[in-house]
Amino acid sequence: MDVLIVEDDDAMAGALTAAVESAGHHPQRLARGADALLSHRNFQVILLDLGLPDMDGLEVLRKLRQVTDVPILILTARDDERSVVLGLRSGADDYLVKPVKLVELLARIEAVTRRAGRAGGVPHEDVIVLHDLAIDLNRRTASKAALPLPLTATEFELLALLARHAGSVVTREQILDALWGDAFLASSRSLDVHLTGLRAKLQKPGFIINVRGVGYRVEAAGA
Repeated sequence: MDVLIVEDDDAMAGALTAAVESAGHHPQRLARGADALLSHRNFQVILLDLGLPDMDGLEVLRKLRQVTDVPILILTARDDERSVVLGLRSGADDYLVKPVKLVELLARIEAVTRRAGRAGGVPHEDVIVLHDLAIDLNRRTASKAALPLPLTATEFELLALLARHAGSVVTREQILDALWGDAFLASSRSLDVHLTGLRAKLQKPGFIINVRGVGYRVEAAGA
């Protein structure tokens, strides 16, 4: 897998490059956001620092999300809640705070690529229809009243998971395990942000029900 590392710190970039290579991937390092915007098409995953010399990483992220749905993981020293939420709402698939454990980084890369584009496995249903929603599991698209919904890869996976279990409660632990592979703290925070984004795009109040202290449920029938 070709991995783009957008990082201006030479020491950090070297460590990330070595870690990615150790997992059998093919990294390329760039130090400028502008260069990343020109080169993103050649990669299956992007590791993005926010403190770049030419432009803010969040701006790079927003611009990338206008043209690609490739998985993007933020790696940054910014650990405040506002930065985490901004990063995830701007389209990041995951958010890691430096210094990051390289073993965890590799696990996160595997998790986001698995949920964004895994080819294995045949879904039990090709299309799930709930009310005015149609969720195409093969094409990985969703529509509402025949109009396409602009969901991120993670939002689609979340919607598909809840739809597959329509009428039943899906626990937070089940969601974290299915989408992230483990219940990392950052992933738990990510779930809240992605769920908020999904609800906003669906514009269906009461469709995704919060079962307090347990998880979430979508209704199998009714308006």
